[in-house]
Amino acid sequence: MTTKAPALYIGHGAPPLLDDPIWSAELSNWSAQFEKPKAILIVSAHWESAPLSLSSTETGTPLIYDFGGFAPKFYNLQYRAPGAPDLAARIKGLMNEAVAEHRRGLDHGAYIPLMKMYPHADVPVLQMSIPTHDPEKLFEIGRKLAPLRDEGVLIIGSGFLTHGLPFLTEFRIEATPPKWSVEFDLWAKEVLERGAVDELMNYKKLAPGLPYAHPTVEHFAPIFITLGAATDAEVAPTMEVEGYWMGLSKRSFEVA
Repeated sequence: MTTKAPALYIGHGAPPLLDDPIWSAELSNWSAQFEKPKAILIVSAHWESAPLSLSSTETGTPLIYDFGGFAPKFYNLQYRAPGAPDLAARIKGLMNEAVAEHRRGLDHGAYIPLMKMYPHADVPVLQMSIPTHDPEKLFEIGRKLAPLRDEGVLIIGSGFLTHGLPFLTEFRIEATPPKWSVEFDLWAKEVLERGAVDELMNYKKLAPGLPYAHPTVEHFAPIFITLGAATDAEVAPTMEVEGYWMGLSKRSFEVA
């Protein structure tokens, strides 16, 4: 019997996450708490494309090094997870909209956290694009994907709960989080604990610190796919990772 896989929203970090023993251990220990999935479907903030698109299903498609200014070693990273053509076909069957495929490798929003969660790269991985920023439409996509969880597919929305990079003044992992980052993080925590998805969808009007926490919203958008994939949209998530990284909230959670 296949165990139902979780749905997660994670902060994916930047390449230096791999050298951070605290966050690395948090991700590793978290993934060890649930059964190894049969496949992973990940929606990263770093791929915005409409219509809804799926990455290459071929094993060994080169990674995308979509970052700059880091140590040379990060541009030689490898994560050779198996492709997932069967999962791609299954997703196309679940959607009542056009689904495109691209020969596109995983971007860092996918492989950086997966290198800590599944370091052996032995689980098939498929990446899906963000086709819109509309919370209700993303939630509906998540709802259509929910049956995959019963088939052992781990669904991950990969972003960053706060992502105001232009407004950071310290670039140290242990930097003091700015007021706007703390306020947005605590607001989201409280709303999530109440399972108030409708309030979360109205974040542009209700969330404190929004213009600074998310000057662009692609790192917040994946949260709605995760919540749509929940068994019950009104469920309060179990918080698994909290705290700040370079002043940004790395809050990550699992929904039932």
